[in-house]
Amino acid sequence: MFHLGWFLGSGFGIQPGRGTFDGRAWRDWMRPRRYVEMATALESGGYDFVFIEDTAMIEDTFGGSAAWTLAHGEMAPKNDPLPLVPLMAAGSKHIGIINTMSTIQYAPYTAARLMTTLDHLTDGRAGVNVVTSVTHRVAQNFGYDEHLPHDERYAMAGEWMDVVTRLWDSWEPGAVVADTETPLYADHTKVHTIDHSGKYYKVRGPLNTIPGPQGRPVVGQAGNSVPGRELAARYADTMLAMGHSVEQMKAFREDMHQRLIAHGRKPGDLKVMFLVTPMLGESDAHARDREAQRRAAVHDRHHIEQILWQLSYISGGTVDFSTFELDATMPDILGNGEQSSMRQYVVGNEDKTLREVVTGVRQIGDLGLIGSPDTVAAEMGELMDEVGGDGFLLYQPRALNPRTLAEYADGLSPALRRRGLIRDGFDNVPFRDNLLAF
Repeated sequence: MFHLGWFLGSGFGIQPGRGTFDGRAWRDWMRPRRYVEMATALESGGYDFVFIEDTAMIEDTFGGSAAWTLAHGEMAPKNDPLPLVPLMAAGSKHIGIINTMSTIQYAPYTAARLMTTLDHLTDGRAGVNVVTSVTHRVAQNFGYDEHLPHDERYAMAGEWMDVVTRLWDSWEPGAVVADTETPLYADHTKVHTIDHSGKYYKVRGPLNTIPGPQGRPVVGQAGNSVPGRELAARYADTMLAMGHSVEQMKAFREDMHQRLIAHGRKPGDLKVMFLVTPMLGESDAHARDREAQRRAAVHDRHHIEQILWQLSYISGGTVDFSTFELDATMPDILGNGEQSSMRQYVVGNEDKTLREVVTGVRQIGDLGLIGSPDTVAAEMGELMDEVGGDGFLLYQPRALNPRTLAEYADGLSPALRRRGLIRDGFDNVPFRDNLLAF
């Protein structure tokens, strides 16, 4: 068996041209029932968790203004993901909810306290995706003139995770006595300061709330660069990984296993979830028609501008890709943002034009998962057999209307279950235990 997760944009997807909530997304994309219904549907489909991304800015690199961003609803508007966690948990019983926190947005004490509170409020189903943020625009919303260099911000994130973990551990097991006669709520000898003084943070501790049901919430990580992999190997329970081929996926997973061992952990301690966008259809022919429509659209002006916008963003907001000639050679630029994502577009494409790259490269591919639910389920099983696990993090760029959710929760999931590939239910245990069950 393998695990399933769902990758969710915190804006829930309202971009024109990508589908909408029954045509009503423009006015009700933030309504709470949308999130509750989604969590309920995915839980019924055997998904282990929802992975909510986030970024706190309005991008204005492309074209030198926020005009394209706001005209197309691209990564804005967005909900803050933290309040969504107890909301989605209240409409479900078992599915884990991983929200994103940036190490430049949240002080370690604030993050540790918030996540412990969420773990209590969800009965042990809270998780945190630790990110370093991508662009100068985010950094400028939190007191920085510009963002730190890529590798330095991962060094900062490592210290952040160390402090947060020590705060979660600042109450020993058995510290809460709850003796009402003495009275003795907690044994002070088992509650400790952490007295951390490092390069980026100075924190006394201890945390002023008791440990949650999981002890510490599930930790996720999404960086695929070497510093990102190291952060995941030290601290994460699950990570988002880009999947492009069986060979690349196997190599990535083996690399992570070696890193885990080097940090004194077991390979099974971290679930590597490969991000993928299947193309489902009512039949194989219907799915192929959908894929043909998608391929035809890559040459549309909107698609080209969208990828140029994306490149401007993942460069860290350092390069405006609208300034380059489409039929000139692909610029050899990695920038200061998502360097592993930029490598997908740059490395190996040095002799191609920018137009060829933006119409030919997919940041999130389908891994050949095109067809009816039965066909895609069989192909997913074959992929995981070859790769060796641990699962898929599914992403659907079309906005999540009830039909799209039904295709996955009521169409694909039963096909996977018939093959014994995904869980057919949940044990009544915290999120981490479900995640590490196989």
